[in-house]
Amino acid sequence: MAKTVTYLEMTDRGELRPGREVPSLDLRREEGLSALVRSVQARVGAAHGWRSSSRSDREWEELAREHPLRQYWLFALAGETAGVTALEPCPGGDVEIRTFGLLPEYIGRGLGGHALTLALRQAWATEPLGAEAVRRVWLHTNSHDHPSALANYLGRGLRVYRTEVEE
Repeated sequence: MAKTVTYLEMTDRGELRPGREVPSLDLRREEGLSALVRSVQARVGAAHGWRSSSRSDREWEELAREHPLRQYWLFALAGETAGVTALEPCPGGDVEIRTFGLLPEYIGRGLGGHALTLALRQAWATEPLGAEAVRRVWLHTNSHDHPSALANYLGRGLRVYRTEVEE
């Protein structure tokens, strides 16, 4: 089944339009590819066909070796794990948001805008690779992701710079 892939970027942290604040939602760093990160990514991505939902332990280990700078962060609502984001510094000061999503039981509770705000703020605060400062934060989504994903990205100030249709 064909899917449309949309690439979005933000080139200045001042472009961020924060979502409605959820005071009990925060972001905490999870070192490495812990069992918790693997589980949360698998559960978040299962409904959308994400590769992370079916990776073997060996594939997770290969991923960790191939992307040693990737950072994993968990969203927590009042202390309970609610979702995940993965950030990867890239050469030249770019930071890619590789993963962003909420666990199924937290979808539809008004958390997505603030969760993305937290992820974007953390991306801008990430130590840049090969640059003095982060110059761009980017991500991609596709038509198989959550139906509200693209609207949330646009609502937070990311803008589309490319679209592709994959067969």
